[in-house]
Amino acid sequence: MPLWRDGARSGQTSMKRFRMTRQKINTPPEGGSKFFYGYFVVGASLLIMSTMWGGYYAFGVFFKPVLNEFGWTKAMTSGAFSLASLMNGLLAIAMGGLTDKYGPRMVMTVCGLLLGSGFILMSQISDVFHLYLFYGIFVGAGMSGSFIPLTSTAVKWFFKRRGLMTGIVAAGSGIGALIGPPVASRLIPIYGWRMSYAILGGITLLVVVLSAQLIKRDPKQVGQVPYGENETGEVGLNLRVAGFSLKEAVRTPKFWVFFTTGFCYGYCVFAIMVHITPHAIESGMPAVRAANILATIGGFSVLGKLLLGRAGDIIGNRRTLILGFILMSAALICLAPAKMVWMLFLITGIFGFAFGTIAVSHSPLLAELFGLRSHGLIFGVFGISVSCGGAVGPLLTGYLFDVTNSYQMAFLLSAVLSLAGVLFAAFLRTEKK
Repeated sequence: MPLWRDGARSGQTSMKRFRMTRQKINTPPEGGSKFFYGYFVVGASLLIMSTMWGGYYAFGVFFKPVLNEFGWTKAMTSGAFSLASLMNGLLAIAMGGLTDKYGPRMVMTVCGLLLGSGFILMSQISDVFHLYLFYGIFVGAGMSGSFIPLTSTAVKWFFKRRGLMTGIVAAGSGIGALIGPPVASRLIPIYGWRMSYAILGGITLLVVVLSAQLIKRDPKQVGQVPYGENETGEVGLNLRVAGFSLKEAVRTPKFWVFFTTGFCYGYCVFAIMVHITPHAIESGMPAVRAANILATIGGFSVLGKLLLGRAGDIIGNRRTLILGFILMSAALICLAPAKMVWMLFLITGIFGFAFGTIAVSHSPLLAELFGLRSHGLIFGVFGISVSCGGAVGPLLTGYLFDVTNSYQMAFLLSAVLSLAGVLFAAFLRTEKK
């Protein structure tokens, strides 16, 4: 018998065995619950994400009261947020690895304890060292579990609807910005900023730690299989192992081009999220209404994630990334001279939509550029670029205000960084399969 026939017959036999094994694996156990537990995981992850980011983004609301009490400079005060951003980015990779080893429940419980404790301890600060320790270190470390562990766990529960469910979990950061700052702005006039931070910390600790107990590592823990796995073919499995390793990815120019877009994005987003409320107050807006600007950004970011996330499947994620940077650049250019209230809300709404558009394009574009073989690890390393931008943006924006007594130059610099993001995104080229 010719060797090629023998090889073909052997291959067919192996494929039949593979399909039979796959069918057995994907068959739910008899008597098991018909309700898919993955929806509990997504719901708990969404609640955790919203709570964590709501408290984190409320920093801009506490900025002025803390500044007024201690008389620190804007650069000095915003430096604590910059340190937290660095801690978040550097520890996020470790949190992803710990999630793989010990499971998301343990990781999110520890992060919830750190984050809630950090907010509670903020109510006791009396020195700038305390600010950097409690917010920069405790809060930053707690926030390191706010994205990668939750989204990577959601991915393990779904084959079908994976993009939708990951998008729902990721939308928690926007929902947090929609809820957290307005709540803080109403607590501060009643209880003062110290007690408000203690209340925020208590809520965060309880919600995150209790919700974390509902999160399971993967469907095997409850006798189920990923949603839709028994409806996927062999091609879907091959995609899981195709692509670059981290070592191979970082050796390519396109990784560093994409890395640079992350820095531009992080710089612009966190510079605005920290300083837009102080800017609005100094423009004559009441503190409670100024906090609603952050809520506007959060609400429109959710809209951007939901609408443009779907559009990315149609027009391509690279084009979605470029479109997001163009909208962000236009908003930042208009923000510098804007003084009227309605203009501030309109511009920040566009900014929020752009923020969500860019955020939702990162993960799928990374898969197009480097495949799924080491997607989580490469995504974690890419996240360092966003965190570095998030560290530099608020600090430099505060410094420029201290020097010029105005945010105009700082906002224009953010616009320049956003335009640079457009150019770098335009250089990205995905492989055509």
